Amino acid sequence: MKRIFSNPVAALIAGVCLRLFFVLKYPANSGDTVLYEQIAANWLQHHVYAMNVHDQVTPVDMRMPGYPAFLALIYAISGALTGRIGEAARLWVMLAQVVVDLLTCLLTAALAGLLVLIANDRARPRRVFLAALWLAALCPFTANYVAVPLTEVFATLFTTAALLPFCLLVTRAQSRGWRLAERHWILGNDYGYLAAWSALLVGLCTLFRPEAPLLLVAAWLVLGAILIGQRESLRGLKTMALMAALCAVPLVPWTIRNAVTLHEFQPLAPRNSNLPGELVPYGFMSWEKTWLYRFREVYLVPWKLNDEAIDVNEVPARVFDTPAEKERVAMILEQYNEDLTLTPEEDAAFAQLARERTARRPLRTYLWLPAARALTLWFTPRIELLPFSGTVFPLVQSWEDDPVDQSVTAGVFLLNIGYIGLALWGAVRLWRRAPAARGAIALLAAFILLRTAFLTTLETPEPRYVLMCYPALLALAAQVFDRSEAAD
Repeated sequence: MKRIFSNPVAALIAGVCLRLFFVLKYPANSGDTVLYEQIAANWLQHHVYAMNVHDQVTPVDMRMPGYPAFLALIYAISGALTGRIGEAARLWVMLAQVVVDLLTCLLTAALAGLLVLIANDRARPRRVFLAALWLAALCPFTANYVAVPLTEVFATLFTTAALLPFCLLVTRAQSRGWRLAERHWILGNDYGYLAAWSALLVGLCTLFRPEAPLLLVAAWLVLGAILIGQRESLRGLKTMALMAALCAVPLVPWTIRNAVTLHEFQPLAPRNSNLPGELVPYGFMSWEKTWLYRFREVYLVPWKLNDEAIDVNEVPARVFDTPAEKERVAMILEQYNEDLTLTPEEDAAFAQLARERTARRPLRTYLWLPAARALTLWFTPRIELLPFSGTVFPLVQSWEDDPVDQSVTAGVFLLNIGYIGLALWGAVRLWRRAPAARGAIALLAAFILLRTAFLTTLETPEPRYVLMCYPALLALAAQVFDRSEAAD
């Protein structure tokens, strides 16, 4: 067994088997999958980045172009596009994502090994590299998403790739290593290259997920704090300006396309995925933010909007502070259910409800619910793509209802807690024994916290949105297995 676990090839083979299990046993799709596939098909067939709206090919900017470009490439190579995206084409996509995710596993292991070398450049990081590789290869939460055509696999890859030079950059800044290099308008020539590559990788990641620049912001915060402490604020501002400019480079073609085709300045995808002329339900979304924090509740109300009837009796009881408030919501929903289309008047009524609820209990809206969203984003079974309920509590009742479902759900719930616990242990251990690694640890922590804070502001808190943090989490968790002594 020791020989097996000391072999990186064995870890990759185990990772392949786990991912193929999900691909063959539990392939999945979502509403976003249909959008990406439709855009890719139109791009390949009609050479237009567009959706089918009322049977018309209509240019849109609803999604970033990275993932549709990948789908179009796979469809073209496989020859599976015959006017309609079939299951064969989707299988090729999933198999390609298996390869991409295994590359992410290797980068996660490299990140873990880099943290060891930062702590002590004479240390041997092989043990930690292997531990991180096994943790990443056998992580079911990231592996599960190779079996669904969504952006998570690629966004996680580019995020992990960017974290490597970012960690080196803040470490060199922390050690004032740039002073040994030629005086340059940024952190020395070598460190300028680190800043450039990091920013370019974030820009490429942004082509898949529009909120990817949060990683750049996290790096700015840590790098800025280090350089301000060294009285190098001007040098820090110049470095950050360079990083911002290079991050924007991969977005230039997309921005030009939106300006020429849609006559708008839109370097990212719009936050609200609405078609031209479609009502953005700001009032409805404000009302959601006064009560929604669990993912399973999005199926009851938000994801039914403009598609299905919404039954007021299916809305959680905590949504209503008083019986009179429930009656008001019931009246609005009764009008909505007549034609399943939210009108501006109905949206305004929800906005009024949101203002009243926030005025009554402002801490609920601005503190307690965002905190609850953060907890549910991280402490969840993460089986939204699997045919299991995801219900952990009450334990006895769930076991009596379906012992198999309860066993799987509770098992992965505890596994997720185990990953988080190991990461906290590894981070604290490395922080205490290796001051040289504190800049890199601060960067990883800042990225995780900043991304989590941003996600709590979204209307639908989907657990998949934190998957991009898992390579950082696993790299920190692997530090628990380090047996080398940190340098003083």
